[in-house]
Amino acid sequence: MIEAEVHLSLHNFLRSQAGFPSWPHHLTMARLVARALRLGRSALIQVGAVSGYQGRYRTSFIASALMWHGPVIIVAPESVQQRLLKVEIPRLQEWLQAKKPIRTGDDWPSSEFQGILLTTPAAWLSRQIKNVPHFPEGIPTIIDGVDDLEDWVRHQLTQTIQPHDWDELMLACPEQADLIRSARSHLTKEFFQHPANPYECYLISQLEVEILQRLYSALDSTQLPDAWKNFWHYFQDINEKFSLLSPQSPTVPPPPLLWATIARRQGSFSLHCAPIELGKIVAPIWRRQPVVFIGSALEPETEAPLFRQRLGLEDVTCLKFSVDSQTEAIQLYVPYKLPLPNTPEFQAAFIHKVRTLLCLSATASGLTVVLVGDVPLKAQVGAILASEFGSRVQVEKTCLDENGILISGWEFWREHQGVLPAPNLLIIATLPLPSLENPLVAGRVAHYKRSHQDWFRLYLLPTALNELQRAVAPVRESQGIVALLDGRVVNRSYGAQILSSLSPLARINYLDPSLFSHPNAENSA
Repeated sequence: MIEAEVHLSLHNFLRSQAGFPSWPHHLTMARLVARALRLGRSALIQVGAVSGYQGRYRTSFIASALMWHGPVIIVAPESVQQRLLKVEIPRLQEWLQAKKPIRTGDDWPSSEFQGILLTTPAAWLSRQIKNVPHFPEGIPTIIDGVDDLEDWVRHQLTQTIQPHDWDELMLACPEQADLIRSARSHLTKEFFQHPANPYECYLISQLEVEILQRLYSALDSTQLPDAWKNFWHYFQDINEKFSLLSPQSPTVPPPPLLWATIARRQGSFSLHCAPIELGKIVAPIWRRQPVVFIGSALEPETEAPLFRQRLGLEDVTCLKFSVDSQTEAIQLYVPYKLPLPNTPEFQAAFIHKVRTLLCLSATASGLTVVLVGDVPLKAQVGAILASEFGSRVQVEKTCLDENGILISGWEFWREHQGVLPAPNLLIIATLPLPSLENPLVAGRVAHYKRSHQDWFRLYLLPTALNELQRAVAPVRESQGIVALLDGRVVNRSYGAQILSSLSPLARINYLDPSLFSHPNAENSA
């Protein structure tokens, strides 16, 4: 069977590679991927946050794809594709003497193609959602990095009206140009009256919905440009499928999220519409071919029930690899008496604690990262620390000194941690719980409330756990120190789940310069 062939070949390959980065689960993962290819059965694999950050596991599924007799699609971001094309695939091709053709692109090469096609999540999902025949059904597909799959899907399903689309609408409907111009002017006035927030986006109010509704009712739907037709499809869901006067029913789809983003300097806005629930929309995609989903740390449970429910994954084989308690342990400092983040005293106490940590670690080499999710606080911390530590401090920059101090938000750190050195000290201001001040988060929370579901434990907490594990992963490589300065970890019932998700760890309840002199001296707990 293909599983045995892959196991033997990969085992011999790994033994032949002197200095090859070790990962204890290569053979298990390769067998499971090979089994999925042979049986045509989908699988969900959680490789662990550190493995996801390092990418060592990719050797396993590339070996299975190269040895499989039929065609395979690999869906991965372009940065991952480049790593596969320049390192993983050539190295294994040479060892296995595999002659399988390799292609990259947004469409299937030809009906006779029996090789491996590498494509981006955007290209693959956009064609699958539209159900256009760019990719034949039944071809085994491996999706790498599914921690971001929900965001990828929602991005593809989001319909947007950009500022230039208003000009196209006036060209397509010249008889209604004055009405269109008036509606745009009215909406601009309404949007810019919203109080400023760090996200520069706002859920659309009932008054703004009525302006759009009057505009659409006056236009000929057959003359609408594609952007307006697609947006109107979701807009109708608000007006026809959902009513605030009617009780929420399981048979009534939830209203889509409808929001506006504004560019204050340009005096313009964009409209966006996206579904809240994705599962029923994308479930048919997974039935068209066997899919191997590979993620880092989706959920504590092997079966990842919340992830599967949100994305409509039904019958899949689930596997979750354990972490290495000896090589992946971190030292975790969680102070007991720090003010809670929602109190006026927090900012001063947080900055004082950051100063203390930076001074104690001054003699230690290596990068220090300060993660601050709050946008105004991030700027203030950057300015204060720069006045004391000079050019070592950079706010969301990748060009850093050897002993640099990076002040970063969660998104920037997630996107750039792969090209930055692993920090020896990671300071986290607050837990990465999605902020209810973000209108898009508030809209999703409102949906959970209407459905009488626990929005915190079904949405906010799982999102925070996943983000936290991915952020800490590089520190595990250096076996450095993580300072989590959010008092909710010790004062809230869910703090135990936070600590469990960060295991393996050695808990530190004190600060001492010796901690930074020998960062690898502690044993894991």
